Amino acid sequence: MTVTTQVPARAARLLRPARWGAGAVRALCAVNLLLLAWMVLTSLRGTKEVFDDPVGLPTEPHWDNYTKAWQTGGFGEALGNSLFASLASALIAVAIAAPAAYVLSRTKRKVGGRMTMLFALGLGVPGQLIIIPVYVAFARTQDFTHLKLLDSMQGLILVYVGLAMPFTVFLLTGYFRSLPVEVEEAACLDGAGALRSFVRVVLPMARNGLITAFILQVIGAWNETLFSLVLLTSSESRTLPIALLNFIDQQQYQGNDVGGMFAGVVIIMVPVLLLFVVLGQRLINGMTAGVGK
Repeated sequence: MTVTTQVPARAARLLRPARWGAGAVRALCAVNLLLLAWMVLTSLRGTKEVFDDPVGLPTEPHWDNYTKAWQTGGFGEALGNSLFASLASALIAVAIAAPAAYVLSRTKRKVGGRMTMLFALGLGVPGQLIIIPVYVAFARTQDFTHLKLLDSMQGLILVYVGLAMPFTVFLLTGYFRSLPVEVEEAACLDGAGALRSFVRVVLPMARNGLITAFILQVIGAWNETLFSLVLLTSSESRTLPIALLNFIDQQQYQGNDVGGMFAGVVIIMVPVLLLFVVLGQRLINGMTAGVGK
C-alpha cells in the first residue's frame, strides 16, 4: 500500500512544471557556455585548423590573432568610443528616467497610468522605423544650429538616450512601486520636501533598480549597430560593432582569417561578460523586485 502511494507522488513531483523549467534553463545555460568556450578556442586557432576540424582544440595557441585583430581592426579607438557612448548614455538615461518613473509610480491620477502605458508602447517601435526621421532631423538641426549631430558622439548619445527612455521608465516605475511608501511619509513628517525625500530616501532604496537600468542600457548601447552604422561615417568615430564589421570585410577581401575574426568577437564580448560577473546579482534583484506590483 505504501509503494502504490509513493510512486504516483514521485511521478507527480517529476512532472512539476517548475522542474521542467529549471531543467530547460540549465540546458540553455550549458549550451551558451559551450558556445562561448568554442568561440574562445576558435579565436586561438589558425584558419587551416578551423577548416580541417571546426570543433577541435588548438594545437598551438595563436595569441597573435588578438594582436592582429586589435591593430588591423582599429579596436583601440573604437573601444574608447563605445565605452564613452555606452556609459554616458546610460548615466543620462537613468538620471532622466528616475524622476519621471518616481512621479508615475506615486501619482493617483488616471493620467499616470496612461503615461506609463504610453512609455510601454514605445517598446514596440522598431529602430528601423525611425532611423530615417532621426537622420533627417539631425541633418536639419545641424544646418540651423551648426551643432554637429551627424558623425559625432553627442548625436549618437542623444539617440541612445531616446531609445532607452521607454524601457528605463517602465522598469523603474515598477521598481519604485515596490518600495514602501511609509518611509517617504516618515521623511515628510521630519520636514523633508518632495525633492529631498526623493534624493535622500528613495534613490538609496532604489539602488538595485537604478543599477539594473544602468547595466541594461550599457549593454544595449554597447551592442547597437544600426544607428552607429548610419550616423557615424568617419573611422575616428566608429564604435566596436562597426569596427568588427569593417574588420570582417577586410578579411574577406584579403583572405579569410577565421581566428582573427573570432578574436574580434571575443574582444567585444569580454567587457559585457565582466559587467555581468561583477554586477549580475544586482541585475537579477532589480529585474525581479517589482514583479509582485
